[in-house]
Amino acid sequence: MAATFYLMRHGQTLFNQRRKIQGWCDSPLTETGIAQATMAAQFFDNVALDYLYSSSSERACDTAEIATHGRLPYQRLKGLKEINFGVYESESEDLHPNYDMREDYYLQFGGESKPQVRQRMVETCTSIMQSPDHNTVLAVSHSGSCKQFLMHWHDNHAEVLKNGIPNCAIFEYRYDNGVFTFVQMIDVTR
Repeated sequence: MAATFYLMRHGQTLFNQRRKIQGWCDSPLTETGIAQATMAAQFFDNVALDYLYSSSSERACDTAEIATHGRLPYQRLKGLKEINFGVYESESEDLHPNYDMREDYYLQFGGESKPQVRQRMVETCTSIMQSPDHNTVLAVSHSGSCKQFLMHWHDNHAEVLKNGIPNCAIFEYRYDNGVFTFVQMIDVTR
């Protein structure tokens, strides 16, 4: 039987607002981020979630708690974390190289490559959904990690991502026999 898997980006953070590179480093949700997570809660009020997971980053945990009104216990998983940018963490976003150079750029600076993040996300999310009684699940993660997961499972990811990944965007997937099928991306801020 097919299950439903929601993968959600966290709400806006102080570093998002200040245009700082934020992977494994952390910063708190802004008032806007809290409002975005509250909008996501309105969506999830109509969804009977069985399980909740979050990246171990506080910004994701805070988003998960707000989006579910704190009603569900959750497990923090390092496998849901954002890409590790190495020494670029907390620096200005202006220091990012051109997008086409980023595939494995951060490895030389103690970070991760995109393929490493993609593999980590696929393994983590598959492990989650292979657990018993996981029929409707929410996992809160990060923009880059959500993107890498989508790129693995959806051939037309460029069309889905043409306007970026807004904070608190929700990616809905159907999960069946080890395969995730993309259904839709929901922008709760619209």
